[in-house]
Amino acid sequence: MSFARAAGILLHPTSLPSRGGIGDFGPAAYRLIDFLASARQGIWQVLPLGPLGYGNSPYSSTSAFAGNPLLISLERLADHGWIDRGQLDSLPSASGPVEYDHVFAQKLPLLFEAAHRFLKSAPQEAVGRFEAFRTENAWWLDDFVLFDSLRARHKLKPWNQWPHDLASREPAALKKATEELADDLRVRSALQFAFYEQWRALRRYCAERAIRIVGDVAIFMNHDSADVWTHPELFRLDGQLEPEVVAGVPPDFFSKTGQRWGNPLYRWDVMKQRGYQWWIQRLRWATQHCDYIRLDHFRGFDQFWEIPAADPTAVNGRWVDGPRDDLFLKLREALGGLPFFAEDLGYITPSVHALRDRLQIPGMSVLQFGFGDEGAHMYLPHRAAGKVVYTGTHDNDTVVGWWHSGAAEHERRNAESYFGRCEDGIHWAFIRAAQGSPACLSVVPMQDILGLGSEARMNTPSLYGGNWRWRLRENQMSGDVASKMALLAEVSDRLPKPFASQSSDSFFA
Repeated sequence: MSFARAAGILLHPTSLPSRGGIGDFGPAAYRLIDFLASARQGIWQVLPLGPLGYGNSPYSSTSAFAGNPLLISLERLADHGWIDRGQLDSLPSASGPVEYDHVFAQKLPLLFEAAHRFLKSAPQEAVGRFEAFRTENAWWLDDFVLFDSLRARHKLKPWNQWPHDLASREPAALKKATEELADDLRVRSALQFAFYEQWRALRRYCAERAIRIVGDVAIFMNHDSADVWTHPELFRLDGQLEPEVVAGVPPDFFSKTGQRWGNPLYRWDVMKQRGYQWWIQRLRWATQHCDYIRLDHFRGFDQFWEIPAADPTAVNGRWVDGPRDDLFLKLREALGGLPFFAEDLGYITPSVHALRDRLQIPGMSVLQFGFGDEGAHMYLPHRAAGKVVYTGTHDNDTVVGWWHSGAAEHERRNAESYFGRCEDGIHWAFIRAAQGSPACLSVVPMQDILGLGSEARMNTPSLYGGNWRWRLRENQMSGDVASKMALLAEVSDRLPKPFASQSSDSFFA
């Protein structure tokens, strides 16, 4: 699929300056959209929006379908009578990095209280919408809320450490648990209803301003997730329901022992026998809630690195063939198209490029990678035709941080030769190059638009702790920056394109 030429920003909702210690879908999100509209940006890219699992990473979720309840705006709930506004006064201010322990301790109880109140006293019309949501989404919601409730009951232990009858999903045990936890299941269902009501409203606000949302789908699932618990036959598990092999990447320049991610690998043969239905459901759901989708670790669909689960590193893994075209042909048939682009960074083989080209899925180009040796030049702006170009991603340092502490001397020299003088900062040189490139989409992390340093980095791969915490300050979304971005979008022919039919609700199905 080719995307219309556009420009936009990368900012995860947790980074918004919202009340409650973490960004959410409340007033700050709407102010962000107003800022993007005034900056003539047509793209807002987010990271995965699922419930947080290991390390509070959005790429380590407990569900492929559920939403992260911490993204629910209590202010919006108060507007609809779910909670008294006075109860929000005790929440942390709208500044400072995310302190996840505090957020879970302070915001989550208020969300549960609001859901209880909704179920007890909501107007009939709202109750009707909630019951319709439960019915329409029962195919994933019932299993997720039961998993989530049981996980809480068992003090967040992995599901395969629960009592055997629950871990192995014996029907009698599931029936008994569903009856015992009935009230809690309704509360957790109400929180999912609130999440998707608020996301739907925010998407509509974006569409009215010709802003498309880019979502993100991680290729692998957490072992400790509702999906693996519900569908163990789709994953490579042993007799104790532990992964027998896990995902990662082999040793390379960055790591002598590779990266052992620990996610269970798929039984692609079983998935093929079932017509890839789980993947079709997953990506249909993603495309119903975002306009475009970034496919993380696209290489894994061609070949994936299989590591024995008992090994502490990725050294002894091996490459195994993935589903390749077979999966995507089924997806195209089911979805009517492939509104995807591929995260194809790092060492990528010709067969991966060939797969992407056959599927007509754009790849990615990250400018920070382009100023090393000659092989790095593939990431330079003039070679970004048909790609999605970034100044950096959530895994990179900011451009300013990279320039001052991460770039080698020869990289800075090469960049200065390429860009020439840039009196308003190296980040603007990168931004102008990205916007002026032949890439279809140009996406810039908000930290780079603001010229922030390493203190604003979102994630350092392979570093446990301290990630995913950065937050924007309200006064940083200035009119001067918006005006500068708007003029650049106009002169680089990246002005937003209106949706074909804003009156249609198909984008919010």
